[in-house]
Amino acid sequence: MQIIDSMEQLHIEENTAVAIGKFDGIHLGHKALLQEILDAKKHGLKAAVFTFYPLPAVVFGQGETSQPFDRRFQSLSTRTEKRRYLEEAGIDYLVEYPLNLTTAAIEPVDYITSILVKRMHVKLVVAGPDLSFGKQGKGDFALLKQYAVRYHYEARQIENVGMGGKEISSTRVREAVERGDMKAAKVYLGSCYCVEGIVRHGTEIGRTLGFPTLNLVPEKEKLLPPFGVYHSQVEIDGTRYLGVTNIGRKPTVHDGDEVTVETFVFHYQGQAYDLPVRVELLEYARPEQKFAGKEQLMEQIRQDVKRAEKYFGITGHR
Repeated sequence: MQIIDSMEQLHIEENTAVAIGKFDGIHLGHKALLQEILDAKKHGLKAAVFTFYPLPAVVFGQGETSQPFDRRFQSLSTRTEKRRYLEEAGIDYLVEYPLNLTTAAIEPVDYITSILVKRMHVKLVVAGPDLSFGKQGKGDFALLKQYAVRYHYEARQIENVGMGGKEISSTRVREAVERGDMKAAKVYLGSCYCVEGIVRHGTEIGRTLGFPTLNLVPEKEKLLPPFGVYHSQVEIDGTRYLGVTNIGRKPTVHDGDEVTVETFVFHYQGQAYDLPVRVELLEYARPEQKFAGKEQLMEQIRQDVKRAEKYFGITGHR
């Protein structure tokens, strides 16, 4: 997959099928859009995703005094996670349009003529009914449709995916994640909510307690569920394992503010340092707690592991 993150790089010579959207979280609605352009590859078109970085909420919602990654502006999927997913899906081009107050002021018609038509050679463009682009967000699907005949492309609107009488949206996914409802998040996403990162060396306190963990420091832009313990699955070097994951600041053994994602992995004996791993969160087990000392913490970890063994229907964690 070729990643294009500047206007200078944006020159695609091949004819394309383009999906436009924020693609935060890549839920079932997004996947319906992606399937349309992936299907178009059978007709000789290249599949291209046109999205924005940073997300519009960051550019327009963040005042000068706001923190860079206020929870309101954190994403369901980091830039790294989004790139990985789209590449694995078979996307040929990912355009991360650099969004700022200047580029956001481009007239909607200019988006169509100078970007989609001239720079991307669009032959099919797909989007949802809530599409907005260009100055003051006035560009919409109707405008794409209006110019389709003149510039010889097809504009195809994909209706939002519904479930339980409500439309699936990034907002619904966020709400599920923020309340720790991993099962609902999985339903909306079509896959588990995950945190990805590189395994780093930690304090190895878990090892001294008899439960060594894989330690990740999530990117600041990543929206995390409530701090606590989760039943999880962990993908390490292409293999999946079951696990118990703690998300939080480890208040019993640390006084700092650093947030970590630490996972005890069942039946894993290898060394994963410096490897990329994916932690899929299955179910919230309990909130993060501060214990009186390491003995109480160790006893709670034992209980967490036993609870996870019962949850997964396995015996023995080694």
